[in-house]
Amino acid sequence: MLMVTLRRGAQLLFVLLVVTVLAFWMITLLPGDPATQILGYGGDQAALAQVRDELGLNDPFLSRYLDWLGGAVTGDLGTSYISSFPVSESLAGRLPVTLELLLLSQVISLGLAVPAGVAAARRAGGLLDRTLTTVSFGLLSTPVFVSGVVLIMIFAVKWPLLPATGYTPFSTAPLENLRSMLLPAVTLAAGQLAVYARLLRSDMITTLQEDYITLARARGLSPRRILWRHALRPSAISLVTIVGLNLGALIGGAVITETLFGLPGVGRLIVEAILSRDYLVVQGGVLVVAVGYVLVNFGIDLLYGALDPRIRHAS
Repeated sequence: MLMVTLRRGAQLLFVLLVVTVLAFWMITLLPGDPATQILGYGGDQAALAQVRDELGLNDPFLSRYLDWLGGAVTGDLGTSYISSFPVSESLAGRLPVTLELLLLSQVISLGLAVPAGVAAARRAGGLLDRTLTTVSFGLLSTPVFVSGVVLIMIFAVKWPLLPATGYTPFSTAPLENLRSMLLPAVTLAAGQLAVYARLLRSDMITTLQEDYITLARARGLSPRRILWRHALRPSAISLVTIVGLNLGALIGGAVITETLFGLPGVGRLIVEAILSRDYLVVQGGVLVVAVGYVLVNFGIDLLYGALDPRIRHAS
């Protein structure tokens, strides 16, 4: 198992390296010029050339990338072209907001999807199963920005129960923090809830037809024990896989959600940096997102062995 972990870790480091190279290259293809953003469109050519030289924008691509990578290894992601503020500090201030949003959305989606999927699989084709299918199709067909606006209209405008925009740090007021994060988290969780519930329902139906489930029923075990102790665990492998793979979709949804609800998260910071051609901030944000994605999927690979011992022994 140690050798598998080390081999997988080396593969993930290679993936991170490739992601940073591609991101750095694609960022240079963006139209616009950071020097123009700094001096304005009325700056003369001599001043623009001096700013480009000071920022190192005239250096070869490989030289700029290696300089950035050397600093990134030590935690130095450079300084923002626009605000002259360290990129690592900007990301550190925004990251807790995004992490809280992603965590709350996953808690909500999994907390509702698991019991719904299990209950629908128990009586496949029944009223609950048909209702879950209909609701899932509705949630999947609704874009994040549409569901967010609908939730704002209902729970912030018509019934002013929750704030529509703004963010309160958890350390300042925990209750207000949860109130400010509830609508964004539900907006982000809606589509994931439908995916998780449908996937678990399908896998549970297949698992319930296995021979060892029949044996458990013959032994007189209660239906609840069979569902939650014997059928759920092997059926959760696909669900865990999708949770890891959906992290990319969650981050994409978080960009829209943070902008819609005015949350000061990493996604909103990246959007602002792209619009202002602040390349180092964009690259730092991409690195944080890539590291998070790789680490989550690495943890899921290790979790497979806990869910199904056959995978661990095969490895």
